[in-house]
Amino acid sequence: MPLHRSSDALVVAIIAIGMGAAAIIDLRTRRIPNLLTASLAAIGIGIAAAGLGRVGIGAAILGCVLGLAFMLPGHIFGATGAGDVKLLAAAGALLGPSDTLYAFLYTAVAGGALALLVALSRRRLHTTLGATARLVKGAANAASEIEAATSDNRFAYAPAIAIGVLVVALGW
Repeated sequence: MPLHRSSDALVVAIIAIGMGAAAIIDLRTRRIPNLLTASLAAIGIGIAAAGLGRVGIGAAILGCVLGLAFMLPGHIFGATGAGDVKLLAAAGALLGPSDTLYAFLYTAVAGGALALLVALSRRRLHTTLGATARLVKGAANAASEIEAATSDNRFAYAPAIAIGVLVVALGW
């Protein structure tokens, strides 16, 4: 969606600041603060309620719920953290349901690319691809292998979410 209105510019600015802050904090601390995600969600719903956003209040709430629903399975299986789930939910409140779906899809692509770069830089591409294949096949121990502290395959996912959300917010 191209930037048509000043409300689009407002939403893009909030998304850029919020997602940028989340990415930086996650890279430094491996956490995304609840205060940040809750603030972004509240701002999104508040802007929608005031009629200043891209979407109405119903769409803001639905976008928030969908962002949560899209990321929750990854958290349940141990692939993403709870902060990642809340971050996409917060973005959904600013984007609305349709754009939240696209943001999730772009996030998955960005996350896959970042995972490959991390695996390459850590010299564990073969191991990572094998574990991913086992996870996709539904192997019972794949999730515990991903979560193992000794596996050195975890990485900050907020940058991938930031990329996916920004791509959609900018209408690319």
